[in-house]
Amino acid sequence: MEIEAPFDQHRTEVLPEWIDVNGHMNVAYYVLAFDHATDLFFDYIGLDDAYREQTGGSTFAVESYVTYQREVMLGDPLRITTQLLAYDPKRLHFFHQMYHATEGYLAATSEWLNLHIDLNIRRVAPMPEPIQQRLAAIWAKHETLDIPKEAGRSVRGIDRPQ
Repeated sequence: MEIEAPFDQHRTEVLPEWIDVNGHMNVAYYVLAFDHATDLFFDYIGLDDAYREQTGGSTFAVESYVTYQREVMLGDPLRITTQLLAYDPKRLHFFHQMYHATEGYLAATSEWLNLHIDLNIRRVAPMPEPIQQRLAAIWAKHETLDIPKEAGRSVRGIDRPQ
């Protein structure tokens, strides 16, 4: 299987139920779209339904961060790319970028940290060697990519009133 850098397979469009009172895509549906992109990326890695059924292994999201760059509207086509930022036997750190699929602008980003879980004991556990080998192959391509400027951000609040 060819390794894309970044992984670029997820396509969707802004659905009517995703529109909020401001007439654009609601924040909750950005997370949903990014979650669907995560599922597709995990299928690509081998962390798919068959893996879960055969091994009892899965992943849990433990941290995520979304930036909203530019609004998208009803019916807009979306393209979401995924870049592996880092991994170890128990963790996956990756980054999604959501683009308007025809106009090309960056609409949003999302950074995630997921843990590999043994669902039989509901504890963090190492991924099997074949999955780690697949991640190593993906990493060999993705490590050459620039780290997105939005990666590693945190909420920068305002000063508290005195």
